[in-house]
Amino acid sequence: MKKRWVFIPIIVLVAIAYFSINAIGPKFAYIPPNKKILGQNLGMVKDEENKTYSYDIWGTTLPSSEAEKLMKSRTGKALLSPDHGAIKVDDALIQFGRNTFYSETFDNEVFLTDILGILDGPLTPANFAKALLDLRGQGTTNLQVEVAEDVTIGGQTFKKGEKVDTGLDVPKGSYAPLGMPITYSGHRLRVGVSCAACHASVDANTGKVIEGAPNVDFNGGLLLAMASNSAAYFTNTDIESIEDYIRGLDHTLVTTADGQQQPLPDVEALENAVDETLLKWPPGNFDSTIDQESNPAQIPDSYTLGDHPYGWSGFAMAGPFKGLSSLNNNVHAQNSDILAQAEQSEQMLDIDKEVYIGTILQNAANEKYRYEPAMGLKPSEFMAAIDPNPEVPGVNEMVKPPHFPRVSLFSPNGTIISSPGFQFGEQINAMSAYQNSLVPPESENEIDKETRALGREVFQRAGCITCHAGTTLTNHKVIPVDEIGTEPSRAKALKGTQKFFDEAYTYAPNTPVPIPENAKILKVPTEHIDKKQIKLALAHDDSKGGYKVKGLIGLRYTAPYLHDGGVAVGVNEKTQLGLPGTLMKCIRPDTANSLKAVVDRKLREKVVKVNRASKELQDVHVDGSGHEYWVDSMSGFTEKEQKALIEYLLSLTSSDKR
Repeated sequence: MKKRWVFIPIIVLVAIAYFSINAIGPKFAYIPPNKKILGQNLGMVKDEENKTYSYDIWGTTLPSSEAEKLMKSRTGKALLSPDHGAIKVDDALIQFGRNTFYSETFDNEVFLTDILGILDGPLTPANFAKALLDLRGQGTTNLQVEVAEDVTIGGQTFKKGEKVDTGLDVPKGSYAPLGMPITYSGHRLRVGVSCAACHASVDANTGKVIEGAPNVDFNGGLLLAMASNSAAYFTNTDIESIEDYIRGLDHTLVTTADGQQQPLPDVEALENAVDETLLKWPPGNFDSTIDQESNPAQIPDSYTLGDHPYGWSGFAMAGPFKGLSSLNNNVHAQNSDILAQAEQSEQMLDIDKEVYIGTILQNAANEKYRYEPAMGLKPSEFMAAIDPNPEVPGVNEMVKPPHFPRVSLFSPNGTIISSPGFQFGEQINAMSAYQNSLVPPESENEIDKETRALGREVFQRAGCITCHAGTTLTNHKVIPVDEIGTEPSRAKALKGTQKFFDEAYTYAPNTPVPIPENAKILKVPTEHIDKKQIKLALAHDDSKGGYKVKGLIGLRYTAPYLHDGGVAVGVNEKTQLGLPGTLMKCIRPDTANSLKAVVDRKLREKVVKVNRASKELQDVHVDGSGHEYWVDSMSGFTEKEQKALIEYLLSLTSSDKR
């Protein structure tokens, strides 16, 4: 959509007043107190000696009892040193990780507000404030915000006063959405995004926060499309070539890295194309890869302990916490700052670095960040002039790993998120420790012993345990896409990284940020990882890619199912089928019926048929197909056995409940 400046003095006054009343200073992020949480996390699990700490050494957990034995020798002390990659995990680290999970944006307010223009479109700060006040403290699982003016975006017309579904969760008693920290600086209201926006949710019945549960109706595509410069997110949509959007060779010429003159794409044409794709993303799905193909994946839960490797394809399998820190890094080092990939744009996207930066900044919401070729500067020179940390890629708080600009198994996006004043990776490691402490709340309806026993027996007899084995019901494998049979587009999203893939190197976890010149460099151990699994996870060489075997803890809170979130059924399994019959109509999927569609072929056929009838879903590669492992009458199971299996699976909230 076209650029539109909005400046409402009263909103600034409201923001300042809100900050003053709550004594929060210039930044606010809602962090729920314990009484506002449904269920509690595990915290540190005490060992046999009642100790409450451990060490993570490249994904291997060393309990305090073993650590104290090692500390008695010089060799053991060295092994537990940060110089060898050891990270001490205790309650303080977990609490720091929790605060970071809710409040830390790594300064993505700059990209989201000043460049993307998330507050400069038809969803204004005034209308967000009105929507929050209208709740009167009751909270919601779907903040509805009025459109400020008549506007056509991506071919869809929205009328002034029409309420759109953002999917943002607001806890009862709060006047701020989860995971949307607010800042006020430089006479400008800014909003950022923390992990909690997608990986925590509000219970519809109590208004309390369910930590770790995915926000299943978060409408990220719509929120991005409503931004004034959503074209800045073009890499994550179906823009195969920006040259298709060049309309002239006049004032848009920029000097490329090799000294040539090349035009930038037409602002309006590119914006419309990007918006059209973003509006097709179903609620609860997000595309986090810059492969110029729109293949959003379902937002995952954060019940992470024992669910490695991480990511839809298992690509996060190296580094601290068995790769979980790598996944946490990817979320902030790439998803909320597309500028960070400028140094890889030539090899990965066949887009010159200067054209890449210029395309993102030419319609920036804040004039300070808006690039105009008439300035006589290359886009990278312009960035260096306005960026307070020009030596760091992008505008988020991050650092260059030793192999930059090449990527690695630990950092497939090429950078590591870390804020100045902290130690290297301290925040993402703390979030890993916190996420590993989370367990889903217990169900109010306890399953009876007979049903549990029957469900477990069916689970084993049906062969589910072949892949969903172990304490968290996963064998930690990546399954080839041809074998699992699910929609294949997403499985190859990281194939382009092979062009500049390198050995994984990092810095010692006690390295201060900014990184000093004499920082200790460590090689991330990858020798123990099956090379075929790496090839599958990243779709390298001739591989078509694959999808990881998901752990089954917390299924009650994660419907719809499969990597594309396409297996969705409402309370009425005859009429509320697929995403068009549920989330795309603001109807939350029923967990039992959706899980039934995973194992019952007749119901799944109906779900897939409805999904495939939606052109929007087909355009973004979502259909709910594959994973054809049936537990139904055609496989020799009774309705009672199928129901027992479903109840058993939905009852799993931790490994000791199996």
